[in-house]
Amino acid sequence: MPDSTPPNEDPQATAAPPSNPDDRPTRTSAPPSAPAAPASGPAAEVAPPPDPLAEARAEAARLKEQWMRTAADFDNFRKRARRDVDEARRGGREELLKDLLPVFDNLERAIQSAQRATEVKPVAEGLAMVVKQFVDVVGRAGITKVPTVGNAFDPSIHEAIQQVETDEHAPGTVVSEVQPGYLQGERLVRAAMVVVAKAKTGDAPAAS
Repeated sequence: MPDSTPPNEDPQATAAPPSNPDDRPTRTSAPPSAPAAPASGPAAEVAPPPDPLAEARAEAARLKEQWMRTAADFDNFRKRARRDVDEARRGGREELLKDLLPVFDNLERAIQSAQRATEVKPVAEGLAMVVKQFVDVVGRAGITKVPTVGNAFDPSIHEAIQQVETDEHAPGTVVSEVQPGYLQGERLVRAAMVVVAKAKTGDAPAAS
């Protein structure tokens, strides 16, 4: 049987060289990571406890600022309220004055008529009409006259300027009015000047 090996070819030359463990590429592995070093610096330091005095000062400053804002708001409110009250009073006086102007006009006409009049009765009637008009105007504004004659003396609305002895009225009764007084609702605007009755003084008993 003829040899099938090709000439001039060494069977051992074509064979793969034996594997050498030392010739194989070696796989390098990363060295084990070293443990992390502890952090250093300000962040690693323990925060100091809060200062109570500093916190108290900060709270006091906050409360002071809040109080100052509140005080300023109240002062503005007080000024605004006072302004509103003054405007309301001024408006009320203007309305009353507008209602009283016709009374003054009629009073001037009555005076002019009195200067030309030859009789007293028409002048008196004209003046009485003016007085009634005045009473009606102030009555619409809630102003009324203080009751006097025939009523018991009341020091809260009456001012006694004289006492007279009389048996026609009970002691302490108003017998005449010297100057009228006025009320606005239940508020006294002006006290009425009045004369008050007192009991007559009897004759002293004769000695026995």
